[in-house]
Amino acid sequence: MSYPKILTIQDISCVGQCSLTVALPIISACGVETCILPSAVLSTHTAGFSGFTFRDLTDDMPAISKHWQKENIKFDGIYTGYLGSTKQIGYVIDIIKNHNKDGAKAIIDPAMADNGKLYPLFDQEYVEAMKGLCACADYVVPNITEAAFLTNMEYKTEYDRAYIDKMVEKLVALGAKNVILTGVSYRAGYTGIVVFENGEYNYYEHEFLPNSCHGTGDIYASAFTGALVRGKSAFNAAKIAADYTVECIKQTAGEENHWYGAKFEPALKTLIEML
Repeated sequence: MSYPKILTIQDISCVGQCSLTVALPIISACGVETCILPSAVLSTHTAGFSGFTFRDLTDDMPAISKHWQKENIKFDGIYTGYLGSTKQIGYVIDIIKNHNKDGAKAIIDPAMADNGKLYPLFDQEYVEAMKGLCACADYVVPNITEAAFLTNMEYKTEYDRAYIDKMVEKLVALGAKNVILTGVSYRAGYTGIVVFENGEYNYYEHEFLPNSCHGTGDIYASAFTGALVRGKSAFNAAKIAADYTVECIKQTAGEENHWYGAKFEPALKTLIEML
């Protein structure tokens, strides 16, 4: 696949370095044609800003899909991120079924929660709908909080391998073929990625950086998707995405006025070199 074409479905946060404003440049930098379907338009992302505007684009999705069907437009992969409503999830499932080529991958980032809490605007009804979308996933890419909500498990900040194994087992039971679980830490000062593919468990550990940044989940999932579609194995794609995300966080360290996102743009050269 010399020049793959992927569709990413998620919101546009006009300010905040997340969602589509992250996914489009990162996947494009991976050498992948990147098509987009905005799920919503927000003036800013929802973390740390107050009074943000939100325009739900749910009702536009069926007409867009119908036009694509008329033009016989299909993709070599579909990657979903932040979705604006529960109704949207049903449309996205149909889009995956109708517009992915045979053998193409569906990469689902259930972007809905972090640090033990759901994002603003989301509730348990949304979680239940997201479980249905994850059932369509070739690769589901949650953090620990999202995985806890999806599996009805207690969210823990301290845990052992048995806890993670149970979480992965339950994600697979939802219907996800493979699991990329982020933010898994087994010892102080380090965190990492669990890659569960074709029944095999692998773990990639990297340093834990104390300066957290908004949008790093989107950076990670976008880099993983770009590397995977470029032909990297799931483990190598997970490793590349982790190393790239760490570099983005390092680029942002000490920038007190840049609290709203990670400076991923200066590190794009590093990502391209890793590929």
